[in-house]
Amino acid sequence: MNQDKDAIFKALSDSTRRLILDELSERNELTLYELTARLIMKHNLSISRQAIAKHLSLLEAAGLVETERKGKYKVLIFNSEPLKNLLNRWIE
Repeated sequence: MNQDKDAIFKALSDSTRRLILDELSERNELTLYELTARLIMKHNLSISRQAIAKHLSLLEAAGLVETERKGKYKVLIFNSEPLKNLLNRWIE
């Protein structure tokens, strides 16, 4: 349980990863290409797809992002359940 909590906090500790979650929560089911384009155009980030992929692997390890194959594309999906579970422990 603590390991899950630590992974979530580690994932949220970086501003780029928080931007990724913002984009996925705003417009779920983005491909890596679409996410990269949104981060560069909307937030003026100078970041490569490879760097974003590294951020995504941390977010996936924390359970905050899931991937799903849709045809020839792999889409990224925001999973808010780990955050809800974490906050519910403190709020309830």
